[in-house]
Amino acid sequence: MSSIQWPFPRPGNFISALRTRATQRVRRWARKRQGSDASNTRLRPGRVYILPTGVGLIFGLMAFAMLMGSMNYNNNLSFVLTFLLVGVGFVAMHQCQRNLVGLELSFAGAEPVFAGQTLRIHIAITNESRSPRYGIRIYHDKATSNVQDLQPGESKIFVLPLATDRRGWLNLERFGVRTLFPFELFRSWAWLHMDIQGLIYAQPAEVAPSPPPTMVAHGHRQHDARGEEDFAGLRKYVDGDSPRHVAWKAFARSGQLLSKQFAGADTSSQWFDFDDVTNTELEMRLSILTRWVVDADQTSEDYGLRMPGDEFPPAHGDAHRRACLEALALFDKDEQ
Repeated sequence: MSSIQWPFPRPGNFISALRTRATQRVRRWARKRQGSDASNTRLRPGRVYILPTGVGLIFGLMAFAMLMGSMNYNNNLSFVLTFLLVGVGFVAMHQCQRNLVGLELSFAGAEPVFAGQTLRIHIAITNESRSPRYGIRIYHDKATSNVQDLQPGESKIFVLPLATDRRGWLNLERFGVRTLFPFELFRSWAWLHMDIQGLIYAQPAEVAPSPPPTMVAHGHRQHDARGEEDFAGLRKYVDGDSPRHVAWKAFARSGQLLSKQFAGADTSSQWFDFDDVTNTELEMRLSILTRWVVDADQTSEDYGLRMPGDEFPPAHGDAHRRACLEALALFDKDEQ
């Protein structure tokens, strides 16, 4: 028996599409009404929206049914209970909106991650009022932060985890803050449109060819971490320095960790050149170069990066690593 094709969309798909279109319309309306927000924004009463939750709707229907029953049977005790519940509902509605009004929100940074990892957007929320705020949460689509309370004068960092799949800047054009306090009868929320960006590095290649051979440079350049021919002095200890270079006698005298510096040693450095990668696919080239940079950084060896129109001389350290990875992450993005 041949199956009969229903000429209309399935009810579930129709409702989902209708909800999506309504959500997009509301978002455009909110952006047009509110405009862009500053990096530090205080929520005013006109910015905070409120609607009943599913529990709140059932609560309202129950109160209405109790009111009808009280009027039908003219029962004074039932009237008292009904009006008490209605009063609780109005107080909950007022407190739910008041729970967000006056909060200050600001962007607190986002540490760069590699494509495929979770980008954590940090939002600082400060309660400058004299009353505590309960059950505060930030969200973006399906991503939500932990629920936290704010005491008077307290400031906390809320972390919003976002999935990533490609390199470059990830723009968070809109996020929300919401609360269900008290009793979860109402949902109060506010939308914010801040200029928030997080940098996504290119994903390191799982399998990459060997980098070009190390180039050895001879001379009397002073180097922080390597070389043991001529003692050149002491410097402040940095995490990652070899224990063999620590000046233990100076530490015994002053109690301060210092590392020995040497000059006249052979130093080695590597150049990672974009043109040396034989793979013709751009994203794979960048992934291979990212893998070389990550591996070289773990060895504390000097390495340099050559890109079309840009060059980073051999060095090592966190700042050099970030500069190289950022150049790889943003390469050719303006033309795409």
